[in-house]
Amino acid sequence: MAQEPLSRDAFAAALHGLAPRYWDRHPFHLRLHAGECTSAEVRGWVANRWYYQQILARKNAAVIANCPLPEVRRRWLDRVTFHEQAREDWLVLADAVGLAREELLDERHVARGTRFAVDGYLDFCRQQPWIVAAAAALTELFSPELMAARVVAWKKHYDWIKPEGYAYFANRIPVVRDDARYTLDLVLTHCRSADQQRAALRALEFKCDVLGAMLDAIDYQGGVP
Repeated sequence: MAQEPLSRDAFAAALHGLAPRYWDRHPFHLRLHAGECTSAEVRGWVANRWYYQQILARKNAAVIANCPLPEVRRRWLDRVTFHEQAREDWLVLADAVGLAREELLDERHVARGTRFAVDGYLDFCRQQPWIVAAAAALTELFSPELMAARVVAWKKHYDWIKPEGYAYFANRIPVVRDDARYTLDLVLTHCRSADQQRAALRALEFKCDVLGAMLDAIDYQGGVP
């Protein structure tokens, strides 16, 4: 017998219920926010996170390419624009932590595990139905609080980081809150069958695993001299 779909509220609760899988509870993040990472490890995080940041515009373009709804395509285009413009903020962050721009751009410090995880996420969003790829982006339900906590922790524990390095987070936090509300409504509206809801939940689980795999690789690799 076919399984009945969850109600809208129950489906929303199931998506929010995946919060424990998010990377804020990873041992490396806990050390990072507790001030226990070396400057080399902070630079390693920035270098690897850059590899993730620079695929986001392409990932969002894939969602647009697969989406038949013009109103969604127009709204989702804002994400492409934001992440293209945010590249400069990330370059400023690299400078703020003492990571040479050429070392960031040539990706010499990107761990193999990071590359594998991020490339897998991009391929996933290209190949899956647009609403499933959108559901994978729902880690943004959990990210604003983590970014805000990161800024507080870094300013407290890593006073050697130049203040201008926080521009990306200052610009991203209000945007991601709005994006999260929009994406959640989109997924709740368009994932109506039980199969679609399961696919959305698996997509969000997968995205959490991508982020966790990145931190596994960063932690294993160690820092950037």
